[in-house]
Amino acid sequence: MQQWECTYAMMSVSLDEAIALRIGGQLVCARQQLSIAADLFDRLAGALMRACDVLAHRAERARDLPAVEPLHTRFFRGDTAQSAASWNEILHHVLFGNRLRFFHKLRILAGTVRKLNDQFSEAAGDIREGLSTKPSQSWGTLDSLHYDLNTCLRESEIVLKSYLRALPSDHVSALAEALDAAPALKRVRPEPTLSRAPA
Repeated sequence: MQQWECTYAMMSVSLDEAIALRIGGQLVCARQQLSIAADLFDRLAGALMRACDVLAHRAERARDLPAVEPLHTRFFRGDTAQSAASWNEILHHVLFGNRLRFFHKLRILAGTVRKLNDQFSEAAGDIREGLSTKPSQSWGTLDSLHYDLNTCLRESEIVLKSYLRALPSDHVSALAEALDAAPALKRVRPEPTLSRAPA
């Protein structure tokens, strides 16, 4: 989790600097800084999705799983995350037992993070390549996606900590190794082109 926090902090700083550079009229530098933020966003999203996969795989063999709370729409800003949270809230009350709720929340979290990452990558790419017809709106979208990824990060941490509390102490090191050994997701990202279009 410490690595997640470090990556999130670096991504937040990069995005804040990109926004500040854009406000200051330094568009080329803003785009370069945004490229760094997008790479860090991608790295954190990949780590969270892998963690959800590892937890789901290992939880299949667990007898007792912790109770989880559903995602809440009020903790998100964007339509994608709010829709996922709404779906999670509905099914949370339909599904019976901690086990089904635990697995469903992991699936919803992983799917939401994947969509947020795709949207961030697309919006950042449009800005970097000068393809955005409404640059101000695109920058606002990035800020909203950043906010929602932070919420997903906090929810992932809570699920992981809950799982650790229910895990026998002699299994903790094996889980840590599994999380560290999870293969990295390879994402092909086109090289940014710096056009003269407004950002």
